[in-house]
Amino acid sequence: MNVHYLEIVTTDVDAACKLYSQIHGVTFGAAVQDLGGARTANVTNGGMMGVRAPMHDGEKPVTRAYVLVADIEATVATAAKAGALIAVPPMKIEGHGQCAIYFLGGIEAGLWQL
Repeated sequence: MNVHYLEIVTTDVDAACKLYSQIHGVTFGAAVQDLGGARTANVTNGGMMGVRAPMHDGEKPVTRAYVLVADIEATVATAAKAGALIAVPPMKIEGHGQCAIYFLGGIEAGLWQL
């Protein structure tokens, strides 16, 4: 299992970026609109970390790992069959691949296909 994207949704993006920069020695760039306005940093495994504000009133702060998968459609189908709620079906993100989000047992998880 390889985490490709670690997404942090917070009400204080600047403070979170500053803290993660100090703790992990990463450098965050400008907001990327295709990633929900997340400020991103490259991490050592070749993946990314993104920090962004909630995109709507119903979205609460969360840390969500997106795991790389070879076939996002099949993986989402497997998750749904296992009882997961598919919160965001597979969607293309220009220049980044596809992602999906599912909820199961109070946990939010992400999938990513390059």
